[in-house]
Amino acid sequence: MPYADLNGARIHYTDTGGDGAAIVFSHGLLWSGEMFAAQVDHFSNLGFRCITFDHRGQGQSGVTDSGYDMDTLSEDAAQLIAHLGVAPCHFAGLSMGGFVGMRLAARHPRLLKSLILLETSADGEPEENGPKYRRLNFVARWIGLWAVAGQVMPIMFGQTFLNDPARAAERARWKAAMIANHRIGITRAVMGVVKRAPILPELGKIDLPTLIVVGEEDVATVPEKSERMHAAIGGSELVRLPRAGHSSTIEEPLAVNAAMEAFLARVG
Repeated sequence: MPYADLNGARIHYTDTGGDGAAIVFSHGLLWSGEMFAAQVDHFSNLGFRCITFDHRGQGQSGVTDSGYDMDTLSEDAAQLIAHLGVAPCHFAGLSMGGFVGMRLAARHPRLLKSLILLETSADGEPEENGPKYRRLNFVARWIGLWAVAGQVMPIMFGQTFLNDPARAAERARWKAAMIANHRIGITRAVMGVVKRAPILPELGKIDLPTLIVVGEEDVATVPEKSERMHAAIGGSELVRLPRAGHSSTIEEPLAVNAAMEAFLARVG
């Protein structure tokens, strides 16, 4: 499996290769590049070069002592893009991956051709969420993620997905993936998200084609947050997906693929 030593971290990535335009996918907290499997399959078949990577401390990337703040994670992504020689690329970030994508677009615009923001926010973490997330993080660190998975699943997924009897196996798969996270790495990553600074004041700097996608059932980054990003990024497009929660690439992959495909066709 390919790894790159970048910015003081050992970063795991996947790369379909080829000469097509590159899409770099940046995952959400608690997951890995695997959450984009349906998108990689779809867009690689359309001729795109699809790249996923795992943020430090998550998936198969290394656990570091520090560097879980959004600025450092953005530098990790910038160095990976340069390492693979795929600039300018399309960049698709979900939740935490969107925090990274907005920073790249505002601060390193030459690296990107377009920006796709999925289930994310330009705000800092709401103050009222801090105590709850710190409590869950403490339990995850000292007891195990199995002890909090039941409380976290309704944050990560919408009610349509959670209550569909036909998707029980999928729910079990992703719950197991959550529990399999490295306890030290994931709790450090959580605190990086909880303590993040808002990027909203910098969105006016983004001068790239931008697509914003949000699920109507997202309770972690509610649609109103996407509306604010849409208002702040000139020329951006906003798509709201019925039946999708905070992990839309898993919950409604066909709808996400359709929105992305239409946008990329317009970008050219």
